[in-house]
Amino acid sequence: MLRVGTQQSDGSLICRLEGRLTGEGAEQVRTLVTRCDSNLELVVDLTEIMFIDAIGEEVLSFGKKLGAQFIAETAYSRDVCERLNLPLVKHPQSSQWLANNDGNGHRPANNYRHR
Repeated sequence: MLRVGTQQSDGSLICRLEGRLTGEGAEQVRTLVTRCDSNLELVVDLTEIMFIDAIGEEVLSFGKKLGAQFIAETAYSRDVCERLNLPLVKHPQSSQWLANNDGNGHRPANNYRHR
């Protein structure tokens, strides 16, 4: 399952991915990224990603071509970014994302899940 949450903050669109970035879910992320406001800086948080297949890797490389920067705070997500040469954000904004949940792990309502 893939969960995608978005948040707009300080001229950036933060796209937080959780779970498995595979197949149809990855293609939906490509569509989401393509439709983003080009005036916003795209930041993709991969910290909660558990698995990425070849299609998911293609989508992340596509995001890089669009100028996206990435947050990777786990060994797996850092390894993916290193293998794909994905640029990391210098000062991760994921703490802003976490500050916007209700303290019980519930995220804002503007996210969807793909099974």
